[in-house]
Amino acid sequence: MDRTQTDSTPSVFSRCSLPPWALASQSFQDNPWPVEIVGVRTSESRLFSRLDACEDVLERGRLFHGFLCERFLLGQWAEHKGGDSRKAHDIVRFLRGWGADSNGRSGAVLKSWVESRFGLRPTYHHGRLRDDPSARERYAEDRMRGEAATMGVAMQLDLLYTYCQYEFERQRPGERWVTLYRGTHDPEEYAVKGGDEGLVELNNLSSFTSDREIAWEFGSSVWEVRVPVPKIVFYSGLLPRNLLEGECEHLVLGGEYRVRRLAW
Repeated sequence: MDRTQTDSTPSVFSRCSLPPWALASQSFQDNPWPVEIVGVRTSESRLFSRLDACEDVLERGRLFHGFLCERFLLGQWAEHKGGDSRKAHDIVRFLRGWGADSNGRSGAVLKSWVESRFGLRPTYHHGRLRDDPSARERYAEDRMRGEAATMGVAMQLDLLYTYCQYEFERQRPGERWVTLYRGTHDPEEYAVKGGDEGLVELNNLSSFTSDREIAWEFGSSVWEVRVPVPKIVFYSGLLPRNLLEGECEHLVLGGEYRVRRLAW
């Protein structure tokens, strides 16, 4: 069995300032500390200097997205006449794709990015990757096709995560956790241990909501989770509202989590 594709054990490779085994651990949920993708703040210091000078949160969101458009020449690749037929796509496209189907090509690209940056391997994509050869094949195919059709998205996602952490630090200084909710129809898929106050293993990237009523729309069971701020990649409202709407959604890095199962 090829452990690089089937084992949910964190990878030894990452660009994260914290070892993947530590980031994935229950101990990190209990005692989180700041995490960064190494080199991003330094290499894009011009962007963060501009953000520091901006007091309005909505304007910072517009400034951030405008920087991405400028930095990655978004929208210009469609007119490119050279030999490379790939296009530089805005991360908004991938976030929308994730919202439509986290097991589609956009989902595979995002899960692959999480593994490459944080060392957290995906556990689910149209099936449990450890146990299902067809799921592993589908994940590999979706990932390759998604990545082959675009360029620049990984670096944009690096900036998105870094900007997300920047905004938490600026808007909610000192906050280490956010209480979020996740609805599911199949809690047994997450290796639940211990009943209502159990331990679960989540996919390397998962969707949560900050509204517990919305969570019930997505499952017959709902978990309440105290999520460490450093494990939040994106939240609804981070980008300008005309770009991406969401149901109070948060994208959260996976690993082990202590959860509380809510009663209907």
